[in-house]
Amino acid sequence: MESIYLQKHLGACLTQGLAEVAKIRPVDPIEYLALWIYKYKENVTMEQLRQKEMAELEHERELALMEQEMMERLKAEELLFQQQQLAFQLELEMQEKERQRIEELQRAQEQLEKEATQDSGKTLAEISDRYGAPNLSRVEELDEPILSDVALNIDQDL
Repeated sequence: MESIYLQKHLGACLTQGLAEVAKIRPVDPIEYLALWIYKYKENVTMEQLRQKEMAELEHERELALMEQEMMERLKAEELLFQQQQLAFQLELEMQEKERQRIEELQRAQEQLEKEATQDSGKTLAEISDRYGAPNLSRVEELDEPILSDVALNIDQDL
């Protein structure tokens, strides 16, 4: 039972220490072995601490990567949102320009209609701004067609 305990807790340490004593052959092997076991314990404790720190660093690195991925997704989402906003603003501007163009066309059409109604009673010379335009009076046509004298003479000759 004692050998199981010693083998479990001192097996690797004692085996390595005795091998070191056999290799070095110090003047006082017991003192050398005792110091070597203290140093071994310190080294094991430091190794455990280093392993713990490495695990914490790995965990922090994974968290940092996840945070970086999240930030990249947020930036991509923000960029997409900005593009959608810009597209929406451009669409609104295009609609506003189209509305203004339609209003201008309607005003121009109304102006032309107003001018047409105002100009309908004027002669060609009054409407025309050109020099030398004929000053013709208005000719009114009757609804009944009247045959000219020439057409009557042709009918009589036949």
